[in-house]
Amino acid sequence: MKKQKVNFDEIQKAMEDVSRDTFDYFLDMVTGEVIAFSEEILNEVKSRLYDSDSDEIGDEIEYIEFDEEPDLPVWMEDEVELALEILLDEEGRYVRIPERGPTMAYKSMAEFIETVENRLLREELSNALNGKGAFRRFKDVLIDYPKERKRWHGFNAKAMKRKIIEWLRSIGVEPIS
Repeated sequence: MKKQKVNFDEIQKAMEDVSRDTFDYFLDMVTGEVIAFSEEILNEVKSRLYDSDSDEIGDEIEYIEFDEEPDLPVWMEDEVELALEILLDEEGRYVRIPERGPTMAYKSMAEFIETVENRLLREELSNALNGKGAFRRFKDVLIDYPKERKRWHGFNAKAMKRKIIEWLRSIGVEPIS
């Protein structure tokens, strides 16, 4: 197993972005860096790659020439180049960071509720977990309890760290923080 320094906070942010409608996230297995790309950039790169003739894209891609040069701002050029590198990565340098599943999030909230001493709050939080919109209701209940909200964030961070370590080990990485 490869030892790698990683930023747990950045990986946690990536995993908690479950909608992935704005950004997608990758872990650089060489540097341990979390790379975030806007979906706009990834979609642009994917469309240019996959709309090309498949004959033009060989097994060994060193250079891609588009029929028409993309009209991109200068600041975006490096991002597009890195996005291409990630999408065409065959050595496994870049691994997409998965979203935290709703089951794990729900389980963490249920486990947290068991630690709440205030009976009324425990009841409110339990009720919040019933039905659609449970995550939002859970957070809304905690707004009125700042100390418990802070405790929830710490509890959630520890649960996420365990999940991140499990995921990293599954891809052959022993994390060093």
